[in-house]
Amino acid sequence: MSKITINASNRGERNNPNLHGQFVEFLRSGIYDGIWVGEDSAIPNYEGLRKDIVDALKDINPPLLRWPGGCFADTYHWRDGVGPREQRPKYYNENFGTQQLENNHFGTHEFMRLCELVGAKPWFNINMLSGTVRETREWVEYVNRETATTLAEERATNGHPEPFNVEYWGIGNESWAGGGNYTAEGYANEYRKHTSAMPLFGAGLPWTTPTQELKMIAVGPDGNKPKERVEWTKDFFKELAKYRKPKINGYDLHFYNWNMSDETDKVTEFSKEAWYRVIKGSFELEDVIEEQYTLIQQGLKAMPVEEGAFATPINVDLIVGEWGNWHNIDLTTPSILWQQCTMRDAITTALTLDIFHRNCDKVQMACVAQSVNVLNSLFLTNGNEIVLTPNYYVFKMYEAHKSGHKIDLALETNTLGNVCKEDLKKIYSFASVKDDVVTVNIVNVSADDSEKMTINFGQKVEYISGSVLSSEKMNDYNEFGVEEQVKIKDAVAPEIDGTNIDFEVAKASVTVLQFKLDENREEKQND
Repeated sequence: MSKITINASNRGERNNPNLHGQFVEFLRSGIYDGIWVGEDSAIPNYEGLRKDIVDALKDINPPLLRWPGGCFADTYHWRDGVGPREQRPKYYNENFGTQQLENNHFGTHEFMRLCELVGAKPWFNINMLSGTVRETREWVEYVNRETATTLAEERATNGHPEPFNVEYWGIGNESWAGGGNYTAEGYANEYRKHTSAMPLFGAGLPWTTPTQELKMIAVGPDGNKPKERVEWTKDFFKELAKYRKPKINGYDLHFYNWNMSDETDKVTEFSKEAWYRVIKGSFELEDVIEEQYTLIQQGLKAMPVEEGAFATPINVDLIVGEWGNWHNIDLTTPSILWQQCTMRDAITTALTLDIFHRNCDKVQMACVAQSVNVLNSLFLTNGNEIVLTPNYYVFKMYEAHKSGHKIDLALETNTLGNVCKEDLKKIYSFASVKDDVVTVNIVNVSADDSEKMTINFGQKVEYISGSVLSSEKMNDYNEFGVEEQVKIKDAVAPEIDGTNIDFEVAKASVTVLQFKLDENREEKQND
């Protein structure tokens, strides 16, 4: 038996909803067919956007969408994606050897329409590698300038008189690799130029308030290279400390749970050893977050105080702009980096979101890679068919944590011991509270055994509802044209005995339970 003790009165930091962000990029069917089918398509659509994808995305309330890359951002010229679609240029997308012809039918206006329909804030990544500073500035002008300028008038001519008010701007992408093979010093110099060229939108002097606030996101390190990621962050902030500081709001770390060491490990066919190895691998991200957060704080602390009247304070949020499982590439799949998602991926997705929630004082934004048809997807499409992957259902179940405050949780559980080679506990858990409703999730990583559980709040609570994501086999997944094997089910109501809540969690499962606290508990205690 495992036991969870919760102190709901000891409330910590708030979970930023942006930790549940999404990422879409031009990689084969990641956009075309996955999101965009065109207005003349027989597939039901909203102005060219797949209706089934839009509706399902809207149902999980994504706070944030990152676009156009990823790697594609550093070869993407925004002007190619505005104006009449039949006049937009065509060229090859060579990322990951795709050699896919791009027609640029999905551009700025189409992406912003997607954001409007699903209620997400946009995160634009500018083209630092093959673009220019002028191109960056003019893209910001085009999407955000209110009136009067030629670019604002061009936006209106293209169908959107009102400014889009895009707040988040990524300055380059993975500049340590395909984004330019920069050194941290070289990247910092380019970062200074692009951010300094950004329009001020009414903020003519340091003490004046702009009509629109732009938030600049710098390229953080490759989280999968332990030595390089430390040196990149140290060098970047050391360079940033020289002379006058550029505007910076976020630092974008990328981390993938690589699964390429065993050629026999297929996405949907794998051993128990592979099940546990991949699950174990997802926990490395927590160490990377702690390390990078500490390095950022050290870098900021080492910055000298600027001279003069216009010195400004600096605060930089850690962001995980790309994360997810990356399994062995399967050349038989419909497109490059297209992956099925099994219960193994659902478990690691749940554990990763829990890492973000536990560390919500250290990380403020995150985007799963990617939303549709690429890697750790929430959706897979095939013509007019759509699959909601197990990952989608994890995001759906975890919605209740958005804006909730993490609360103290003590977990007593066994390790899996001889069952697997990895040092894993059987149960992992996280809890948050919002409006006197406590949400508790329990992840059972055992591929073989269910687990009896007890939760003790130290006070009486009322059970509200519960949901479970599980399947009979650890490599089950949802496939086109057949009934879903992995979907959300109602949890069996727990037994409540005083302050103890007793229940059982299935093997290889994600469970989310909600309880109502006694609103008058403090008054009763005072009496």
